[in-house]
Amino acid sequence: MLVADDAEACAMPLRGVSRSEVGEPELVVALGGDGTILKAVHILSGVDAPILGVNLGRLGFLSGAQESELFAAMESVLAGETRIERRATLQALVDVGGREAGRFHALNEVFIGRGGGARVVELEVRVNGARLWDFPCDGVIIATPTGSTAYALSAGGPIVSPEVRGIVLVPVAPHTLESRPVVIGPSDTVEVSCPNPARADACVTVDGDQVPCRRTLDSVTIWAGEHDVRLLKPDGKGFIEVLADKFLGA
Repeated sequence: MLVADDAEACAMPLRGVSRSEVGEPELVVALGGDGTILKAVHILSGVDAPILGVNLGRLGFLSGAQESELFAAMESVLAGETRIERRATLQALVDVGGREAGRFHALNEVFIGRGGGARVVELEVRVNGARLWDFPCDGVIIATPTGSTAYALSAGGPIVSPEVRGIVLVPVAPHTLESRPVVIGPSDTVEVSCPNPARADACVTVDGDQVPCRRTLDSVTIWAGEHDVRLLKPDGKGFIEVLADKFLGA
């Protein structure tokens, strides 16, 4: 079963189904890299099905098995002998032109910042209504612990274990000497807005996919998602082992 766009890309249009026809599977196998797992999460859209990632790509940080281990991994999963990692998610509410423009679900991060233009944007960041930052910048990343090893890591953010229930805030190229990444609590709510109309050409990107930004962004409100993502780990490796292997060359 393939989502229609994927079936078309694989030259198998007759095998394609709409996302609504995917239903509620009991197990999802994602063959590819970390991006494939992210796409699977978005296709599932909150359905509580465990995901087995089989790494066919370069990094495979979220995967639970390598290509050569596929059949052994499947046997372990079907026998119920697989460790499960629960990964926190984010929800984002986007307001554009005074109206709700959409609600989005993220496993890695929500990025608010400049799109294709060269001008910086000015962003105000509030946590539970209290102002934290207000500066010109390229953008701000709001990440889960899972996303702390993705874009947030490249922007100088901390690496956070997925066992930590928190939200990571990382400014991207802020024009100030007084900004640091911040980790806030899982019950906190973040609001990002554009206070200066002259520097309000911001767009929203969710797990690497940009939300259409044809009109001026009013605000983005982000909070912890109601549902975790369950990743299957038949290789038995914990977060520190994977971190050392993939990033530190240990």
